Amino acid sequence: MKLCAVQLASLKGDLPGNLQRHLVCIEQAAALGAELVVFPELSLTGYEPSVARQAALPVTSARLDPLQAACDRLGITVAVGLPLPTPDGLRIGMPIFCPEAPRQVYAKQRLHDDELPYFTPGDQALLLEVGEHRVAPAICYESMFLAHAAVARERGADLYLVSVAKTAKGIREGYAHYPEVARELGMPVLMANCVGPADTFIGAGGSAAWDSQGHLLASLDDHSEGLIVLDTRSASAITLPLNPYLA
Repeated sequence: MKLCAVQLASLKGDLPGNLQRHLVCIEQAAALGAELVVFPELSLTGYEPSVARQAALPVTSARLDPLQAACDRLGITVAVGLPLPTPDGLRIGMPIFCPEAPRQVYAKQRLHDDELPYFTPGDQALLLEVGEHRVAPAICYESMFLAHAAVARERGADLYLVSVAKTAKGIREGYAHYPEVARELGMPVLMANCVGPADTFIGAGGSAAWDSQGHLLASLDDHSEGLIVLDTRSASAITLPLNPYLA
């Protein structure tokens, strides 16, 4: 099975503009044979806690229908990032669109201290059945705790799908931690990070794929938008630039 991580520079609070860029990325990923594509944390609005409440949408919103339509037409599963309003508060969400199926949602369960003034933690785990794999999603800070992946592995996950908004320091820490996750739990890790301005920092790119022994298969640089396509059958990965008309 092929999975794709998109390294993207999102536009602050611009859901319509970001949505169009997502659709182009999804088309490109599908043309490469990907069955699942993952975007960085809060990719549809940018990682911008200060505007998250104004930009939040429920997963059922008609404004997200173009994503569902693309998934239905292309036969691809897509995990994006979006602030989600709930009765318990605003959550850092990962809406998931599957072909001809109801929309699902995962919400970040463990928040960093500086996220607590803006967001409420999620309280539900999720496993995605995609192709021959059971995929466990994770969002940034929580993915840096081995226990998060270990619980998913115990529930039957065999691939760890990580959506992040990380600084250069965070990426260095991730490059030490994610290979350990892969080795300890015997499952590949695919990580999508942002580039460009995000909140008070610069997204440091470095999106990457590791095999189930913790070997780095491919990575992107710290400033360019691009794609990583992980082929789990051959335990290989490639990187590509984004379609040029995204620029």
